[in-house]
Amino acid sequence: MGTGRLEAFSDGVLAIILTIMVLEMKVPHDASMAGLRPLIPVFLSYVLSFVYVGIYWNNHHHMLHITEHVDGRILWANLHLLFWLSLVPFVTGWMGENHFQAAPTAVYGVVMLMAGVAYWILTRTIVARHGPDSRLAVATGRDLKGRLSPLIYLAAIPLSFVRPWMAGALYVLVALMWFIPDSRIERALIDP
Repeated sequence: MGTGRLEAFSDGVLAIILTIMVLEMKVPHDASMAGLRPLIPVFLSYVLSFVYVGIYWNNHHHMLHITEHVDGRILWANLHLLFWLSLVPFVTGWMGENHFQAAPTAVYGVVMLMAGVAYWILTRTIVARHGPDSRLAVATGRDLKGRLSPLIYLAAIPLSFVRPWMAGALYVLVALMWFIPDSRIERALIDP
């Protein structure tokens, strides 16, 4: 089967995730600018998660454009990714509401790590279906960013219990690494 339904379903789920995240930000009852101050951690965690979901959407979109067809294993691998991404609103709200305390910051890292693992599984499942010479296999190559990101998450998770702000900085670092769409896949889109 083609990728159209998978992409449409995934786009819908990701749109809902973003909507839930913004709805979790509560309007202050104080009409002054000072009333916004308690929302700063909530807003910062929202921005970080919005960027992360945007990165997943962007790279997922590019990956599916060089995927010729999907099967049941790819559908399940995609659902596995969407499962972990669906937890992003919860961990985002928990981390922001608790001003980046240790446990919420660590759990945020666990969810990001698992989403990264799920994306890797999805990529490997597509490559297994299309072969080692497929456009995706060639485009991803050694996948340095994909190998480095989990290591950073694994460092950040325990660091959350010592220096939560440093763990947050590592989460930002991973987001910055992936902020620009994966140029390897973009090149594969241009050079069929």
